[in-house]
Amino acid sequence: MSRRTRLAALLLSGTVLSGCAEMNLFGHMAKSVGGETPPPPSASAATNYKVGKPYQVAGVWYYPQEDFAYDETGIASWYGPNFHAKLTANGETFDQNAVTAAHKTLQMPSIARVTNLENGRSIIVRINDRGPFVNGRILDLSRRSAQLLGMEGQGTAKVRVQVLAEESRVLAGKLKSDSTGNEPKVASAAPRGSVQAESLAPPPGVKNGDNGQVVIASSNQPKQRGMTVEAVEREIAAQEVKSVPVRPTSIYVQAGSYGRHDNANRMVARLSKVGKAQLQQVHLQGKTLFRVRLGPVASVEEADRILDSVVAAGAQDARVVVD
Repeated sequence: MSRRTRLAALLLSGTVLSGCAEMNLFGHMAKSVGGETPPPPSASAATNYKVGKPYQVAGVWYYPQEDFAYDETGIASWYGPNFHAKLTANGETFDQNAVTAAHKTLQMPSIARVTNLENGRSIIVRINDRGPFVNGRILDLSRRSAQLLGMEGQGTAKVRVQVLAEESRVLAGKLKSDSTGNEPKVASAAPRGSVQAESLAPPPGVKNGDNGQVVIASSNQPKQRGMTVEAVEREIAAQEVKSVPVRPTSIYVQAGSYGRHDNANRMVARLSKVGKAQLQQVHLQGKTLFRVRLGPVASVEEADRILDSVVAAGAQDARVVVD
């Protein structure tokens, strides 16, 4: 499960977040440590489109930005009861039973497909909060999202996160401030009922009943999305859990990706005391890059330990990746 309690203690010791949304998040974490009862949902809570200014948590700076082409793999965690009914970073009321997620830098709200690379389950989530502020995690899922992905019990999972550009742009266009500086608002998706367990997907080719239907994802399936805010919200509310083919994946700690071979070599040398780093040449979007990675590693816990050592060695942008 998400290690937000540990972060809360760090925040209480003096970390200050910049911006209104980040201050809301600070308050929520402080309350979770103090054991206070979560406040009821705010009657005025509504959706705001927000990117936000750079902010700092536990000595680490984060730089929010619009990214409609975001497509990353890594480790996801989940959060729920301690934050239920509190405001998210963009002013919505967090519902642990809704299919949402938190990301450190993506625009809010945005729509993303999240695929559990360990069991092939794939869902569409609404990103409306900031986090997780733990090294080696790329996404914090709501409890319901974790259930649908079949990862609630284990706490973390290897995932792929893909922003759905069209749907996300629809929300951005509807919610961005108008020329007068006012921020248009729309109602959030209706909250789900109580949290219930969700069984894992059946073998490929098999469908469940109407509730929690599982289908095999196929490129031949026609798209039936209408590009309106209402259609996007309906798609999330319907929440069809898909099953995609599972292929073997491994966990790596990536110290960095460099445009110059000599810079990558220097990082390899710097990490010699941590472990044997690999230098890989890759071609992405017409550019040649040199990745420095350690691994594969056997578990998320081992990746966390290596990541801490890599960051301590000077690779401040190091992260855990799945490949």
